[in-house]
Amino acid sequence: MRMNRKDFLKLVGQGTAASMAAASAGGATRTAAQAPAAPARQKKEVKGNAIKGTTDAVRRFIAASSLRDMPPNVVSEGKRCLIDNVGVLLAGSTAEGSHILRQYAQKSSGAKEATVLGRDPVVVSAAHAALANAGSAHALDYDDTQLSTTPDRTFGLLTHPTTPALSAALAVAERSGASGAAFLEAYLVGVEVECKMAEAIDPNHYERGFHSTGTLGAFGAAAAAGKLMKLNEAQLAHMLAIAASLSAGIRVNFGSMSKPLNAARASENGVFAAEIASHGFTGGDNGLDGQWGFFQVLGDGADLDRLIGKLGRPWSIVNPGVSFKPYPCGSLSHPSMDAMMKVVKDHDLKPDQIKAVRLRAGNNILDPLRYGVAKNELEAKFSVPFLMSAVILTRRAGMREFTDEFVQSPAAQQMMQRVTAVRDMEIEKQGFDKIRSVVEVDLVDGRKLVQPSDDRYRGGPDNPFTREDLKAKFDDCAGLVLAQDRLTPVFNAIESVDSVADIRQLVRMLAPRT
Repeated sequence: MRMNRKDFLKLVGQGTAASMAAASAGGATRTAAQAPAAPARQKKEVKGNAIKGTTDAVRRFIAASSLRDMPPNVVSEGKRCLIDNVGVLLAGSTAEGSHILRQYAQKSSGAKEATVLGRDPVVVSAAHAALANAGSAHALDYDDTQLSTTPDRTFGLLTHPTTPALSAALAVAERSGASGAAFLEAYLVGVEVECKMAEAIDPNHYERGFHSTGTLGAFGAAAAAGKLMKLNEAQLAHMLAIAASLSAGIRVNFGSMSKPLNAARASENGVFAAEIASHGFTGGDNGLDGQWGFFQVLGDGADLDRLIGKLGRPWSIVNPGVSFKPYPCGSLSHPSMDAMMKVVKDHDLKPDQIKAVRLRAGNNILDPLRYGVAKNELEAKFSVPFLMSAVILTRRAGMREFTDEFVQSPAAQQMMQRVTAVRDMEIEKQGFDKIRSVVEVDLVDGRKLVQPSDDRYRGGPDNPFTREDLKAKFDDCAGLVLAQDRLTPVFNAIESVDSVADIRQLVRMLAPRT
C-alpha cells in the first residue's frame, strides 16, 4: 500500500502507523540508534474561503520592514547567505544550462540594466539578469536550504530561499544604483516572505509535484524587487496577485536543466510582477486568499498561524535557520553521505572491499532521490547509488565528482551497481522534520557495518559552517571565475555589504578582469 505524506502522518497521529509498518513488505526492524516516533503536530490548515488575511499580512510586512529594525543576528546571517550564494552562482555560471540562459537573456533583452555574472558577463534587462543569475545559482544544486519546524513540514523540501530573492534584488539594485544596505534589506525581506509562505502552504503542495523553489520563490523575488522599487501597499497587493498567476515549477524536471530553470523563472517572474505593478498593472485584490487564491489553488489550503502575525516573528533565516550545503547535490542526501564518509574513513575502506551498500530511509528522501544508476551529472545529484559511490571512490564528492566524465566512468558505473535504496517504514514514521537514514555496508570479508545518519549534519544550525568553512567553499566555487587574488577582497566586500554606497561597486568586483 502506497500513501502520501499527509495521509501517513494522519495515521501516525491516530496511532495506526505501527500496524501499517508491520504489514509493509518494505518494513525494517528499528535500530537502537533510531528514536521513537515523533508525535504529529495538530494540523490547522484551512481551505477555500476560510483562507483570509494572507495577502494583507504579506504586503504590510514588505512595506513596513526596515534593515535598521532587524535583529543583528538576522543581518549577520543574511550576509553569510549572500556569500554562500554568490560563490555558488559564480561556480554555476560555468554550467552548460547557465550558458544557454545567458545566451537567451542577451539575445532577448534590449535594455542594459543589470549584469549576468560569470566568466563572460553581459548586461541585460533586470528581469533577464535575475533569470540568468538565479539559473546559475541553482545550477549545481549547491545553494542554501530552508529548514522546517515540525514533522508535518518536510525538511529539505521547502525552498532554496536565497537564490530567487538574491538574484532579483541584485538586478533591481544594480539598475537603480541602490546602496548595499537597501539591497541587503530587500533580500532579507524576500527570503522571509518566501520562507513563511512555504511553511504556511499545505505540504500537499510539494507532495502533488510542485517544486517549491519555483512556486514560492516567485514571491520571495517579487517581495525583494517590490521593496527596492518602493511600491505602495496597493501596488504590492497587485504584485502578489500577478506573481500568483506566474508561480510555477514541477518536480518531474529534477535531474535536468529545468530544475534550476524553476528557480530562474521564479526570480524573473518576481521582478516582472513588481515591474508591471509599479506601472499600474492590476491583479486581484487578495491574490493569496480565498477559493481562487494561490494557497488554495496550488496548495489545497494553508495554516494561517504560520504566516499571519509570524512574518519577522521570528525571522526564518535564524529560527529555524537555513542550512549551507557541503556537497553540490540535493540536501536530503547530505547526512547519508556524511554517514557513508564516516564508515569509509573509520574503517579505511577501499572500493574493492565493499560488496553491497543499502541506504535505508523514508520516502521524503527516496522519492526526490529517484534515479538509479545515473547517466549524467544532473541525474547524479538525485541518485542514491551515485551519491554513495562518489563518497566510496573519492572521499570527497565535490564539484570535480559531479561531472559527466566522472559519473560515466567505469569505476562509478560499476560501484553504483552495488548500491540500493530501501524504504524503511520505521524511519519514515518518525516524521519528516529531520533527515533520517541508516547506511548498511556489506564487506567482501563477511562483516556488516551499520551507521545511522546524524541529525547534526554539517552546514545546519546544530553544526553550522564556521567563517573558515564558508570561506573555503566560497573560494572553491568563486575560484572557477575569479582570479585567486580577488577572492578574499570579494568575500570581505560581501561581508560588509551594508556599508557599500552603490551596489554597482560590488557587481564590478564580481566580474573577471579582462
